[in-house]
Amino acid sequence: MTGLELALVALALMLVAVFLRVPIAIAMGLTGFFGTWYLLGTAAGPMAQLKTLSYETFSNQGLAIVPLFLLMGQVATRTGMSAALFRAASDWLGHRRGGIAMASVGACAGFGAICGSSLATASTMGQVALPEMRRRGYSDALSTGVLAAGGTLGILIPPSVILVFYAILAEQNIVKMFMAALVPGLLAAVGYMITVALYVRLNPTAGPTVPRKPYTERWRGLAGTWPVLAIFGLTMGGIVGDWDWSRPGDQALFTPNEAAAFGATATALYGIVMGRLTLGGLLDAFLETAKATGMIFFILLGAEIFKGFLALTRAPDQLAEWVLVQGYAPIVVLVAMLCCYLVFGCVMESLSMILLTVPIFLPVIEALDFGMTAEQTAIWFGILALIVVEVGLITPPVGMNLFILNGVAPDIPLRRTYAGVAPFVASDLVRVAVLVAFPGITLWLVGVTT
Repeated sequence: MTGLELALVALALMLVAVFLRVPIAIAMGLTGFFGTWYLLGTAAGPMAQLKTLSYETFSNQGLAIVPLFLLMGQVATRTGMSAALFRAASDWLGHRRGGIAMASVGACAGFGAICGSSLATASTMGQVALPEMRRRGYSDALSTGVLAAGGTLGILIPPSVILVFYAILAEQNIVKMFMAALVPGLLAAVGYMITVALYVRLNPTAGPTVPRKPYTERWRGLAGTWPVLAIFGLTMGGIVGDWDWSRPGDQALFTPNEAAAFGATATALYGIVMGRLTLGGLLDAFLETAKATGMIFFILLGAEIFKGFLALTRAPDQLAEWVLVQGYAPIVVLVAMLCCYLVFGCVMESLSMILLTVPIFLPVIEALDFGMTAEQTAIWFGILALIVVEVGLITPPVGMNLFILNGVAPDIPLRRTYAGVAPFVASDLVRVAVLVAFPGITLWLVGVTT
């Protein structure tokens, strides 16, 4: 049995375990452990790997950004920022047909910019916006569908925890990945708003209008969003901005870790000063951050064990060689991989998909000729993969955002949410097609042109 054949068998067994609801971290870890044992013929190798791998993985300073951004998101959910964003957006858009649904998309984008988590964005905005849309007579399908889709903006608009993990796996610059994600994230928000407009045009009763707000109230509501704008602007601007005018060039104010620490601290200080964050709320935020970080790092450890097994089999290199020999057009291979993400999204959560597939798919993509450098290809593919992973969050049967919204409004049948989210899935697929056809849309902001 060749290394590639062994890796495919191991991958199949691992996916069977996942389908049987074995936690993905355990499935990847055990598959990698026993696969390495089989290859080496002794348990001493994988046991020695377990002894050192945990320290080598978690001592990576780049991973410090993960709990810090998670803490920032946890604190933000407890400070009322989401409500301020929704009020401001609804003041400006609510008088249009479907305007409150469009406002929900805008609020999700704004909250995702300081949260970095899709599930937190969907849950928080669901509690804020869903009651208002239902009170205004919006259909249940549109209300839950737009919030499930809007929640996915939390993992694309930087800062994004999953984007951090992709950058580490692909050995790419985190700042460049954040910059590359910004335009596709904004395109997603605009695409969702256009989808809402088309939805209510075809079904006018789904999104009725509300009275127009005077401009004084609109500006007052917009002013209430200053904490979000300030924190996002300083956090992301501190990473990518040139703050030393005497020496033009890459003179960023923060490293990514420092920016995450600043964002978490600034969000907490705002909540405390405004009286919106109690000591109990802060302790809860720390506890939830610890739980989420432990879960994420456990998955990462399982992925590293499986990645070590793949390295021993040389399966990624052999797969790349096999694809090149077949003579498939690069675009065909790329589309096939993106379709795999759509299938995996029906049964796996987003981080697991990235950690499992990137060590296999990226070497193949980098071996193909897309007319770009290896760095350009890795950044472009990362954004495409993340967008398709987004779609997995809103596709049945295991679209996590759909279940989050069902938990917020359990009286709304899931079938209505499935129906409501379908147009937004179509919008995502159109966006993927555009970004595949025009890589420059993704790359131009980081100064990497094709």
